Amino acid sequence: MKYYLIWQNVTRSKSQHLLSPWHFLISLPKRAAAKHLIERYYHQLTEGCGNEACTNEACGSSPGFRRMDNNAAAIKALELYKNNAKLCDPHPSKKGASSAFPENSAKGAHNFSACSNGKMNHKDLTPTREDFRDLNYLTEEKVYEILALCGETEDFSPLIRVIGRVFSSAESLVQSFRKAKQHTKEELKSLQAKDEDKDEDEKETASGSATAMEVEPDAASSSGEGASHDGNNIQKVGPVEVSVDIEAVRRVYDRLLSNEKIEAAFLNALVYLSPNVECDLTYHNVYAADPNYLNVFIIVMENCNLHSPEYLEIALPQFCKAMSKLPLPALAKLARLWSQYGADQIRRLVETFQQLITYTVISNEFNNDNLVNEDDGVVAATKCLKIVYYANVLGGDLDTDHNEEEDDEPIPESSELTLQELLGEERRNKKGPRVDPLEMELGIRTSDCRKPLIPFEEFVNEPLNDVLEMDKDYTFFKVETESKFSFMTCPFILNAVTKNLGLYYDNRIRMYSERRITALYSLVQGQQLNPYLRLKVRRDHIIDDALVRLEMIAMENPADLKKQLYVEFEGEQGVDEGGVSKEFFQLVVEEIFNPDIGMFTYDESTKLFWFNPSSFENEGQFTLIGIVLGLAIYNNCILDVHFPMVVYRKLMGKKGTFRDLADSHPVLYQSLKELMEYEGNVEEDMMITFQISQTDLFGNPLMYDLKEGGDKIPVTNDNRKEFVALYAEYMLNKSVEKQFKAFRRGFHMVTNESPLKYLFRPEEIELLICGSRNLDFQALEETTEYDGGYNRDCRIIKDFWETVHSFGQEQKRLFLQFTTGTDRAPVGGLGKLKMIIAKNGPDSDRLPTSHTCFNVLLLPEYSTKEKLRERLLKAITYAKGFGML
Repeated sequence: MKYYLIWQNVTRSKSQHLLSPWHFLISLPKRAAAKHLIERYYHQLTEGCGNEACTNEACGSSPGFRRMDNNAAAIKALELYKNNAKLCDPHPSKKGASSAFPENSAKGAHNFSACSNGKMNHKDLTPTREDFRDLNYLTEEKVYEILALCGETEDFSPLIRVIGRVFSSAESLVQSFRKAKQHTKEELKSLQAKDEDKDEDEKETASGSATAMEVEPDAASSSGEGASHDGNNIQKVGPVEVSVDIEAVRRVYDRLLSNEKIEAAFLNALVYLSPNVECDLTYHNVYAADPNYLNVFIIVMENCNLHSPEYLEIALPQFCKAMSKLPLPALAKLARLWSQYGADQIRRLVETFQQLITYTVISNEFNNDNLVNEDDGVVAATKCLKIVYYANVLGGDLDTDHNEEEDDEPIPESSELTLQELLGEERRNKKGPRVDPLEMELGIRTSDCRKPLIPFEEFVNEPLNDVLEMDKDYTFFKVETESKFSFMTCPFILNAVTKNLGLYYDNRIRMYSERRITALYSLVQGQQLNPYLRLKVRRDHIIDDALVRLEMIAMENPADLKKQLYVEFEGEQGVDEGGVSKEFFQLVVEEIFNPDIGMFTYDESTKLFWFNPSSFENEGQFTLIGIVLGLAIYNNCILDVHFPMVVYRKLMGKKGTFRDLADSHPVLYQSLKELMEYEGNVEEDMMITFQISQTDLFGNPLMYDLKEGGDKIPVTNDNRKEFVALYAEYMLNKSVEKQFKAFRRGFHMVTNESPLKYLFRPEEIELLICGSRNLDFQALEETTEYDGGYNRDCRIIKDFWETVHSFGQEQKRLFLQFTTGTDRAPVGGLGKLKMIIAKNGPDSDRLPTSHTCFNVLLLPEYSTKEKLRERLLKAITYAKGFGML
């Protein structure tokens, strides 16, 4: 025996957010009759029969009737149906009564007591035109027709029932709001034959109207295969052709959502629809059988009220779960479709899913025992948000062509590999970090997008970041099981602080792994235990010492670069707990970026460095700086490095293009831009060719042909775009190819197995390496801790912060350098820096001192504010080196 849900479109009480109780089951033979009788009882209870003198106690028009809410009326209607209770006839004065109290047919009517006079004629049992019972799909015209009829009777229940029936059925939605189809060749010939008597202009008009439209509701013609049509004559918009008329859907929603009762019908229908759709996608592979099944998601997501509170509790979470079950090709098609929407529509979709995530997070208490990763609604909404994220990328300003070539020779594997395999410690991710499956299906990367439709920052959900247990999330990320979801697989929703924490866990685990492998080697082969990457350097020969040591490691065993760094300055007593490494990085950077060495050129206007194409330094020096940048990330240190953004884009695999010249070579960029915009005759007025000149370190001119025989090829209005592209290609890629490849190789020696590329965008890589330039000392004051007898209410502490806040920007950077070993704020700002101010004795002439490895400032209790300022300024201005205090 088959069973079906009855009356699925009873309204929902908005104030209580309660679902309609009509989940009762009726056997198939009595379904229609029972459904309409229960509807009549319900309307009798809620609206009455229209006779103010009615004596039926179960009628809303009865003078003694006690009003009830929709849910109570629904339950009472079932009771009346079971008891075969008296049913009023609609009073003639009540408009729309015939549509509000429908019957199915004369058959079965004698089983029920229907009228107040005990009689019911055949006319009462005949379905009226306004019921639209046989309507199994909707078109824009049909919706407006029903809406007009409901407006005449001031009774919208027929439309509510139709919406409930169609929008709660995937099969009905798939067929609804179809685009019109084009005529076939045969149909066009037939039409033209009938118009032979018309003049030539009319024939052209008829031919031009080959796109004449007709409704296509049948499932056979909507299978997506188009077998009965000549594909060459069907207009397609790339890979995102869909059969649903999206503009029609939007117009229908605009007309209907202003009515509360109709809106409730959409809400209830979505509740019934979602579990069935989820089941279809999970077990029946419906999308493979009919790609038009995607119409369900396209139509529902056009509802601009999905982010409202009524949907957030049950309807939207269930629908997100269903959407997350779509197969990969369907997700890609949906992303491509949405990428054609404008920024406003993309923002609406983002807000819908973000609203659900935020609502769920703040409505629950997530912690280490109740992980947000285990909330189905949040997980499903995040997966759906990923579709919108890639739509935002696809719809933005894409550059998929200019990609850096891979290194010619692979980074050498560790000599420990064989032993690791024997010990069950085979390295994972040897082929590099993972790639998102949807990204692969779409054939794009986030780094391909120069400018998205809406800023990437709008995809970050701060409440989620606040409750995310990153240690557990990272574990799920590494395990890669379907039963445990990791938000690191959707890095767009995480802020830089959270992603940096995930990277920190990854780096530390790799360090511990290398330490364990070293210990195993010492046991098996009797090698000397060396669990750290030890660098012993002389302060006045820091580059030579570091270069020799790191080059040896890179050649012999690159895996050692993934050990924890331990730096020792020869002749100094500093023990590296982090602070010595910080100073090592700073000194290396200062030395390598010294313009006198000539490895990099410096632009005074932008304060940025660029690779010197005519540098005399060997590739090893550039490899060293690449290793240093990788080690800084790996050891959670920030560097005072000033590169243009194109360097980080190149590290992520993208070549530099003309628009990158804007921050790396702004003067050249402006000149080339003026060339592109010049309205006169370029060849005659400018007299330039495809040969350019540069100067070497000694000021000698060097000529370079952008094309073969470039000195004989003039730049014209027609080829100037090619000239600009070749000029940018030379400046940013070809001229520094050798230097940059060595630099990138060193960087990848450290980060090749890291999820760095997977998690971070180029601008976030810069933030990881360089830290933030924004120094919020107010945030630093709020997070600073005190020791040795000091507290935030002490006089000297108050004087101290007043003094620091009065410093200029350069003095603040010197103070930060003195206290922490770097003049940049960490990822997340100075509020993430845990500084400690400890008492260092009573008033004296001693200068303040610091332990940069622990961010500890030792401050004597100076007697006056003036003395405090004088001693502090002297300390931060003349501080360098590690020695006895």
